[in-house]
Amino acid sequence: MHFGPLTLRLLLISSLCLPQLGLTAEGEVNVYSARKEKLIKPLLDRFTEETGIQVNLVTGKADALLKRLQSEGRNSPADLLITTDAGRLHRAKISGVTQAIQLPGQNKVIPESYRDPEGHWYGLSLRARPILYVQDKVDPAKLSTYEALADRAWRKRICIRSSDNIYNQSLVASMIAADGSERVESWARGLVGNFARPPRGGDRDQIKAAAAGICDIAIANTYYFAAMLDSKDQAQKAAAGKLRVFWPNQQGRGTHVNVSGVAVTGSARNREKAVRLILFLLNDDSQQWYADINGEYPVRPDVPVSPTLEKWGTFKMDTLNLSRLGELNPDAVRLMDRAGWK
Repeated sequence: MHFGPLTLRLLLISSLCLPQLGLTAEGEVNVYSARKEKLIKPLLDRFTEETGIQVNLVTGKADALLKRLQSEGRNSPADLLITTDAGRLHRAKISGVTQAIQLPGQNKVIPESYRDPEGHWYGLSLRARPILYVQDKVDPAKLSTYEALADRAWRKRICIRSSDNIYNQSLVASMIAADGSERVESWARGLVGNFARPPRGGDRDQIKAAAAGICDIAIANTYYFAAMLDSKDQAQKAAAGKLRVFWPNQQGRGTHVNVSGVAVTGSARNREKAVRLILFLLNDDSQQWYADINGEYPVRPDVPVSPTLEKWGTFKMDTLNLSRLGELNPDAVRLMDRAGWK
């Protein structure tokens, strides 16, 4: 992604405004997390209870945290970076703020697709990005692949986020890996022509728009959909209840998936404790927590999914190594710009 001068200044201001951690003491590990506190802190508290190791947590926007790590350099107190999307994890790697590690035994339980080939980051949880359709307006037999969403049959019927969203960039990057840039650019132009409205809002907003009749299809991450279905907010629950999940590309490469993941920082002063925390986040109980509480798929295939996700059935996942999403991100961004994807 390319940032203008104003955006860079805003990111720098955001990073400087984040809470400051003190010097690392024995028995502590410092975590910078782009995940919301409620989606990670309960696990960190449980780690402290079991090990006696104090976890100091700083949460913030993903780009601001990366900018902060770059600004702090070797003086950063952070031991771990937790963030969402393999594209961002790759960005951290090539920025030089992470280091390669080996996790004892984990290469046997974490599929190769969900970890950096050089050990700079490891996936912690999975989310898919399927097609969500309004059950009263769309015959699922008419759905097939991401590529087919560019067909004129879906003219003015699709809601999706803007091109500056990393989840969409990674989806397009996965398609470039499968189909090549020329074919994907043609597809993106067709998809833009099928937008029901100019892209705006987050994934939940696409689901709400489909429920409100603005579009018939929404593209969104599964954990947002699960959160709405399980929400105590009856309006969100009702909106999500009007849609169903369709798993695209099941006869080919499979549905696009991505990760939340973790990396040890290059400046880590508590490397051993940081690795211990990563192993804790990958154990049976933590992986089950991601499934039951966060509505995410465990990164370990031997851990069951939540009842909500189980209702959607099993599906074939794209096995592309997710490091490719980061490598192809610049190509995806330029392609989406040329296609007029705002």
